[in-house]
Amino acid sequence: MFEPVLTKYVNEPNGYTLDFYVQHGGYQAMKTALGMTPDAIVDSVKKSGLRGRGGAGFPTGLKWSFVPKDNPKPKYLCINADESEPGTFKDHVLLERNPHLLFEGCVIACRAIGAKTCYIYIRGEFYHLQQQMEAELQKARAAGYVGRNILGSGEDCDIWIHRGAGAYEAGEETALIESLEGKRAQPRLKPPFPAVVGLYGCPTVVNNVETICNVPVIIEKGHEWFAAIGPEKNTGPKLFCISGHVKKPGVYEAPMDTTLRQLIYDYAGGMRGDRKLKAIIPGGSSTPVLLPDKLDTHLSFDGMVAAGSMLGSAAVIVMDETTSMVWVAKNLIHFYKHESCGKCTPCREGVDWLYKILDKIERGDGEPRDVELLLSVCDNIGGKTLCPFGDAEIAPVLSTIQHFRDEYETYIRTGESPVQSDFRATEPVAAH
Repeated sequence: MFEPVLTKYVNEPNGYTLDFYVQHGGYQAMKTALGMTPDAIVDSVKKSGLRGRGGAGFPTGLKWSFVPKDNPKPKYLCINADESEPGTFKDHVLLERNPHLLFEGCVIACRAIGAKTCYIYIRGEFYHLQQQMEAELQKARAAGYVGRNILGSGEDCDIWIHRGAGAYEAGEETALIESLEGKRAQPRLKPPFPAVVGLYGCPTVVNNVETICNVPVIIEKGHEWFAAIGPEKNTGPKLFCISGHVKKPGVYEAPMDTTLRQLIYDYAGGMRGDRKLKAIIPGGSSTPVLLPDKLDTHLSFDGMVAAGSMLGSAAVIVMDETTSMVWVAKNLIHFYKHESCGKCTPCREGVDWLYKILDKIERGDGEPRDVELLLSVCDNIGGKTLCPFGDAEIAPVLSTIQHFRDEYETYIRTGESPVQSDFRATEPVAAH
């Protein structure tokens, strides 16, 4: 198996502390970066092939290069630590067990884009993490790794931790910026893009936690080393969350040429109860369902697209033969119904209709027209909202109908689920 890099010390009792981090080579990459020009840092990240780990997979170095150098306004770095996608818990592990890797990455990224201030926007429910991170950040500041005149270099980088109100929509970069400004977490119309007009109307880069945690690794080990891991254009170590009907759910680090089969059966120990695999959601709840015939697909951005889904947040949700796919769709739509920010009418109204129709089917009151009605409502949502939330919320409905339409039709015809499901009765297993 792959030798972990980002999660190498997550099981060490004091692995989250400054002393431990420094003893094991922490902040050495930052010292190297402080001696590099901003352009050299950006160029190194570009050559590494690092792509954003938050879901979109956009090249990180290219994103940084969009920040205008001649803009006299302050520049900002915002770290998206909201992590509210169902099935996703990888950033939580980094925040809890290796916060200094993030802090170091923030300082390097700020130097690269010319920012002096960084905000780490954490999920509202992560109160316990905020307390621990604040304590460790204060230690880093006192030791001269963060703040003014870092290690006597003349470089300034203040890092602030901001806890949101627990809105899933704040995971969208412009909604996150709105929330940081004290407004409701609702998306902005783009363009202009944050790189030009972002936080407080200033040039801003928004990056995911895992993305920034890779930056010190690139500086320390070299972009050639990073680019040699995984398939072309899908380079570097990657964190995968796996949950559902597997024996060992958790966060695993592996290259992106790892297949779904390897993650499920080698890393996660196979199917719980040795039952038959029915379906996989490969990248968090907003990505289309895949069937077992895609088990040998690489868990890469390009591999998942070729298979008909997306890598997304790399949150693999595994479902066995006892799972009702109608219930899966209803359960996920209930989440999106609750989390819609309400700004766009197709999303706000459409997701409510989707839930009502799915609830009616599961109650045994479905009508023959309901499947086509679900597809029609989805068509009136997809591509018609300011942010990707609309496309995200219809993915569970469209993909379960695509692959399990007979299950919907049988449910409607008989008034009962064709699957003897124990999915809901199963006690949740804590991630590790």
